[in-house]
Amino acid sequence: MSDAGLKSLVEEELEFEPSVNAAHIGVAVRDGVVTLTGHVASYAEKIAAEKATQRVRGVKAIAEEIEVRYPYDGKRSDEEIAKRAVNVLDWNTQVPTSVKVKVERGWVTLSGVADWQYQREAAEFSVRKLDGVVGVTNTIALKDRPKAADVQKKIEDALKRNAALDAAAIHVTVANDKVSLTGRVHSWQERRIAEQAAWSAPGVKSVDDAISVAA
Repeated sequence: MSDAGLKSLVEEELEFEPSVNAAHIGVAVRDGVVTLTGHVASYAEKIAAEKATQRVRGVKAIAEEIEVRYPYDGKRSDEEIAKRAVNVLDWNTQVPTSVKVKVERGWVTLSGVADWQYQREAAEFSVRKLDGVVGVTNTIALKDRPKAADVQKKIEDALKRNAALDAAAIHVTVANDKVSLTGRVHSWQERRIAEQAAWSAPGVKSVDDAISVAA
């Protein structure tokens, strides 16, 4: 696909995504790498624009340079954002009580310890949609868990069970508590499914996702 054709598809997908105001987002494409510029009204909208771009077949990589601009003059204070972040995390039963919040100039940093990757993701998802947040850094660590000798087999079996994946095209290697994924898939969604399968295995503390997305 040509860069011009890919640019048109990305712009159409951004227009189609209801949570994104595509009028304020610029799209440039070079060799399959998409650069997003412009501004949005919230950090959640920024993430939505990035995910919409990932859905487009042919996107090899994304350079995300979108700025968050809130539609009111007075910004929320860091103290107010921090209080609201703590409250929303307390209300989410998937988030461990050990998670801590720090806010600096609207940028939220999450720390603490969790048992599972989905808990780390739940914490980040909860705070990134709050009014006043311009970005989120997730430093929540995963607890040491008993090592499973069959971690690799568990992941491979999970990939084979998923009808949306060609498991034969994905290669899994495990060293200690780190999983490495390689191979080639047809979409960012397939890549995400494979990564989630790796994170779901017991004992996994990090995943190196080197799966490429076919143009």
